[in-house]
Amino acid sequence: MLRKLKYMIVSREQNAGRYHNIKTDNSSFERVEQFKYLGTTLTQQNSIQEEIKIRWKSGNACYHSVQNLLSSSLLSKNKKPKKYRNIILPVAVYRCEIWSLALRDERRLRVFENRVLRRIFGPKREWRKLHNEELHDLYSSLKIIRVIKSRIMG
Repeated sequence: MLRKLKYMIVSREQNAGRYHNIKTDNSSFERVEQFKYLGTTLTQQNSIQEEIKIRWKSGNACYHSVQNLLSSSLLSKNKKPKKYRNIILPVAVYRCEIWSLALRDERRLRVFENRVLRRIFGPKREWRKLHNEELHDLYSSLKIIRVIKSRIMG
């Protein structure tokens, strides 16, 4: 049985492990800069930027899969935020317990959440975009950053 053997050196230094080649009698190991392990993308610099990008892309895909339900007039306005909280948010914050958020990561996640909430609640009567304060009034549950921080601490 032929197995793919790969390895990765995790370091904050850019040149870490650049010249390491690992060979045994019958096998050679391929050096990689990132790989997926248990659903999480691990990188050589131990950066979570790529993982956060993957998570909000997955959250977007999840939103698009339930978009017809969320834009339906058959679903009451107070049920729509619950659908976001129970369906889309868990996908977007999956494995967030291992994240250490920088301010730019928090900003990107807030932008993702506001974009999805704007789509759920739709425009105001004047057909203008909802302002962040109006979104927060409509969606009174924990915001995405608080959810992540509570999971990291918990």
